[in-house]
Amino acid sequence: MEYPQSFTAFKELVDAQDQPPAYWSKELSSLWWDAKGDWHKAHDCIEALDTTTASLIHGYLHRKEGDSWNAGYWYKRANRSIPSLTLDEEFISIVTELLKP
Repeated sequence: MEYPQSFTAFKELVDAQDQPPAYWSKELSSLWWDAKGDWHKAHDCIEALDTTTASLIHGYLHRKEGDSWNAGYWYKRANRSIPSLTLDEEFISIVTELLKP
C-alpha cells in the first residue's frame, strides 16, 4: 500500500473515492477531505496532532477559513511564515511535500 506518486494521482483518488484510504496518514487524509470540500473533517483529522506537518496544514486550513491570526499561530508552530502563494498553490505544495518518499 503506497501513497499516490504525484499530485495528479492524489486528485484522481479524491475524485474517485468517498473517503481516503485507511492506511493514509491523518495529515494526508486531512488534505483529502479539504480537496473534497469538507473543511471541518479536514480540521478534525489534524486538530489533535502535534507534528510540524499537522501545524502547517492547520495553518493552511485557518488561512483558507479567513482566520489570519489563528493561521499565523499554526504557521509559527510549523516554523514557517504565512506563504505568499495562493491557497490552491499552497495546497498543491503541501500535498506534493507529503507524497515525497
